[in-house]
Amino acid sequence: MIHTRRKSRAVTVGGLTVGGFAPITVQSMLNKLPDDVAGNVAQALALQDAGCQIVRVAVPDMPAVRLIGALKNAVSMPVVADIHFDYRLAIACAEAGADKIRLNPGNIGSSDRVKAVADACRVRGIPIRIGVNSGSLERSLLHKHGGATPEAMAESAMRHARLLERYDFNDIVISIKSSDVAKMICAYEHTAELCDYPLHLGVTEAGTYRMGVVKSSIGIGSLLQKGIGDTIRVSLTDDPVREIEAGRDILRALNLAGDCPQIISCPTCGRTKIDLIGAVNSVEKRLAGCKKAITVAVMGCAVNGPGEASAADVGIAGGDGCAVLFKKGEIVRKVPEDRIVDELMNEIERL
Repeated sequence: MIHTRRKSRAVTVGGLTVGGFAPITVQSMLNKLPDDVAGNVAQALALQDAGCQIVRVAVPDMPAVRLIGALKNAVSMPVVADIHFDYRLAIACAEAGADKIRLNPGNIGSSDRVKAVADACRVRGIPIRIGVNSGSLERSLLHKHGGATPEAMAESAMRHARLLERYDFNDIVISIKSSDVAKMICAYEHTAELCDYPLHLGVTEAGTYRMGVVKSSIGIGSLLQKGIGDTIRVSLTDDPVREIEAGRDILRALNLAGDCPQIISCPTCGRTKIDLIGAVNSVEKRLAGCKKAITVAVMGCAVNGPGEASAADVGIAGGDGCAVLFKKGEIVRKVPEDRIVDELMNEIERL
């Protein structure tokens, strides 16, 4: 059961609302070199096609600022500029049309520089995401808390938020990431109690696809199940498109993605007499772009078929060289094995 969702203030990122009970968004970050404008644009378009709703790009120097305009002209989703150390880059990206600036106010210098960024963003209605990572906390907090504890991370996030608030800036999103899943969960829980700013969830440096998906599913999923979180990013050492697929799957598993189907399938056993693994993989691939909030069952035999999957809107259950197609537990008709996926997809199109 999903707990009551934490009430957070609404922040507008481009034409998208983050927080304020708006649907949870899935985002990713481009990983092409900054001077490869065409490559970054192509990757952003691929991410958008995969369901990405917010895209972030690193802007390490002034020449890279041109990426903002190029991306804004190419995609319809909001574009976030990722800034470190140089406050002038944040201002330049704001002037170039970035929809959000991601920075750590503590590493861009003196308070007048923080104020300059806050002023540039405020007049343009551009929010700032405060990005706190366990590996880059202030020395004073490390000393105070005895290390990069969840409490230290939460205090760091709030310290940076107060700095922006000092300059009359409140369009803030907060992330408090760690590669340690348990620490990440606790840090977000602490921060959720300290403020009402929207929270961007993620496990940083999560690793390869296999382990990264596991870590992210536990960390992000645990928090979402408790009602904490407004936007998510699954960080993987892999193609960013796979981050979007994993992020959407996390939302789907928690019934938080209202625009895509749920697929349920059995693990197969000695009773399975059809190629169930091939069938369910084919169904999953063909439903990738489906926007229907339905449950689709692909089951191996009559034992796990219409009965155990009776809640499914539509499904198939394998037999001896054939299968039965059913809807809400009621058998509709038999179909030959070589037509299972096609018949199921035809039925889904009719729903």
